[in-house]
Amino acid sequence: MNRNFIGLHLINLLKKRLFWAFLLIPLIGISQTAPLSQTLIQYNQQAVQEKVFVHLDRPLYVVGETIWFKTFCLDAALHTPLNMSKVAYLEVLDRDHNPVLQTKIALEEGKGFGSVFIPPFIQSGHYSVRSYTNWMKNFSPDFYFETTVSIVNPFSKPVLTPSPKPALTYDLQLFPEGGNLVKGLESKIAFRAVGEDGKGIKFKGSIVNQQNDTVAHFEPFKFGIGSFSFTPKEGETYRVLLQDTQKQWFTYSLPALREQGHTMQVNESGVALEVTVSARIPNGASEVYLLAHTGGVPKVTEMKLLNGGKATFLINKSALGDGITALTVFDANRKPVCERLYFKRTAQPLILTAKADKQQYNLREKITLDIASALKSTTPTPADLSVSVYLVDSLPTEEPISIDTYLSLTSDLKGTVESPAYYFINSSREVDQALDNLMLTQGWRRFNAEDIDRKTSFAFLPEQGGHFIRGRVVNSQTGLPAPYVATYLAAPDKRAQLFVSRSDSLGNISYEMKHFFGSKEIIVQTNTLYDSTYRIEINSPYSDKISSRALPPFSFDAGWKNPLLTRSINMQTQNAFIPKSALQMTTGENDTLAFYGVPDEKYFLDAFTRFPTVEEVLREYVPGVGVRKRRGHFYFLVFDKLQPGVFFEEDPLMLVDGIPVFDTDKIMAFDPLKIKKLEVIDGLYYLGPMSFSGIVSFSTYKGDLAGFPLDPRALVQSYEGVQGKREFYAPVYDTPDQLKSRTPDFRNLLHWSPQVMTDEQGKKSLSFYSSDQPGTYKAVVQGLTANGAAGSKTFTFEVKKSTL
Repeated sequence: MNRNFIGLHLINLLKKRLFWAFLLIPLIGISQTAPLSQTLIQYNQQAVQEKVFVHLDRPLYVVGETIWFKTFCLDAALHTPLNMSKVAYLEVLDRDHNPVLQTKIALEEGKGFGSVFIPPFIQSGHYSVRSYTNWMKNFSPDFYFETTVSIVNPFSKPVLTPSPKPALTYDLQLFPEGGNLVKGLESKIAFRAVGEDGKGIKFKGSIVNQQNDTVAHFEPFKFGIGSFSFTPKEGETYRVLLQDTQKQWFTYSLPALREQGHTMQVNESGVALEVTVSARIPNGASEVYLLAHTGGVPKVTEMKLLNGGKATFLINKSALGDGITALTVFDANRKPVCERLYFKRTAQPLILTAKADKQQYNLREKITLDIASALKSTTPTPADLSVSVYLVDSLPTEEPISIDTYLSLTSDLKGTVESPAYYFINSSREVDQALDNLMLTQGWRRFNAEDIDRKTSFAFLPEQGGHFIRGRVVNSQTGLPAPYVATYLAAPDKRAQLFVSRSDSLGNISYEMKHFFGSKEIIVQTNTLYDSTYRIEINSPYSDKISSRALPPFSFDAGWKNPLLTRSINMQTQNAFIPKSALQMTTGENDTLAFYGVPDEKYFLDAFTRFPTVEEVLREYVPGVGVRKRRGHFYFLVFDKLQPGVFFEEDPLMLVDGIPVFDTDKIMAFDPLKIKKLEVIDGLYYLGPMSFSGIVSFSTYKGDLAGFPLDPRALVQSYEGVQGKREFYAPVYDTPDQLKSRTPDFRNLLHWSPQVMTDEQGKKSLSFYSSDQPGTYKAVVQGLTANGAAGSKTFTFEVKKSTL
């Protein structure tokens, strides 16, 4: 695919964003260099940021169950659906970051859904579910979507690896506001202390100097996080002491002290933010610049002169975007010297209301959910939602992240945020203070201020037309990359689909696989008549990068025995009685034409006299193909329809069930009784970077090559394409006979619907039936509007056995 075309397409995606960015931002400049905001906009044109969120149907599974999910692919700054990538990847990783499940789904208008079956060989434990696009592989894996699920295997004993109990340790990190501690300048220092389980701890902390004099005290405010003010002095060195609740002491280092540099302090002042920059530099009268950017989109740019080593900026909070804004300070040379984050609550959140028509139901009773979506509870608005209803059993689970919390907060922070829902319970002063402490202890990584002046190149292009299969061609004898070699990829099928790629200077090849669904056996080869010394290798399409996020510890509790037994029996019963039709995947593809479209000639061989050899078939009733024999070998020649009676001099492209064949003798030796259809393209045919002097395509009855011998140098490999669509199955009990059916129904996932659209009045009703499994059920509704407002809602209801 042409890279210039890709670049233009990415710029078009940003037109709406850039239009108001240019209008709202006061551009600055003191020389011929580009203004900071202009430079950032140019960087954004090259580095469009995607953000993925995945709604999973539930947080805990047993082997043999299915994970159902919906994926949103959004503009990272605007949170609107981004119609750039057409494929999303989903993986389930174990504690050692090894993938145990992998799949790909198709995206349409930034949305897609799918499912993945959990096989019985997976061991019990916590697993990480992560999702990303091909384009996102250019950036840090810390900004892939990632969440924790629990998978339990009741058929396998938990793996217990006893080991000596390690010495008690805590992870204490200190973060100077703005990033620097400069001698003689006051700074706010935020801190975060967590235990071995990754959770915040309670403790008492202090800073002592070389004389063991205590110069500062601090304690956490919430989740092991807090902040305090401190001014490092000339000639002093410091240590940090931590005393836990067991009165044990631990020693840590203070961040490095600088002789010169800049610090920043941010305070709220009514409707404004007061940003004070202090500097200890040789030229104290130098200017400094402040750039406020939300999601990498510039919002405010100002310049101030340092007066007495200080400069104060006042920023109207209304000028900032919702969510996390980075406040970056640049020195006179336009180099970033300080940065901290600020969080602004969403002005127009999506408010979802959802309730069941009753609080309690009998077994196999109809349940109706009424859903409403509005902005600020007063303005009805359409929303794209997904709904899950599952049994709440006694097995412990991690609380799943909601889409609104993820998009506005955790997706833009590195690492794990403990109890992110806490920050959205209300907007009290206590919560706001805890939220600001969180901003001080987290680092923005989607945009790095030091990157904006660098020329950016990307190894992974967005999959705008279909999944990319990438690989490389190497010389079998030397092992070196083979440049500029024509390669061919196809999978045997009734519908011929051929993909071609010519290797670049480094031997890399890439195929854009449109309409490639399900598991297939791909055959990749060169033209072995001319390129017989090459070997083709296919790369894994999945990311090999690992995020800094750690899974929580997992322990198997003996009290789970009975709940697990019940869940396991229910799972096996469901799998035994589910209709086969409910397991089928559909692609929605109705096109039956081969890649070359409508042929110029088509022959169904059963309509003609059957001949014993392919040569006789062609000579008797295929006038568009000439058969020649030179030096003991057969050759095909195809007529040029633009020059009647004239054959092309070059060989045509020959196919068997879509697989290129370069040895005509093999086709001539093939049994014609296995051939159902023959199609011919009379004329030049262009495919990607290649052209062919006509096409002669043979199709067998089943599209499976029917034993046709492949070239032994061809690479034959199983490959999973984009998965097809599978509908969630749930029985209906509309009639007395259905209600009395003796087919057991032990569903603990009552309902899953990834495509629930509220109407213009923000209303939607949906119905389903309870199962034979009593208990408390939780309904989770979440989604967003076309303008990027996100919301979620959960509630519960009861299902009980009738006492009548």
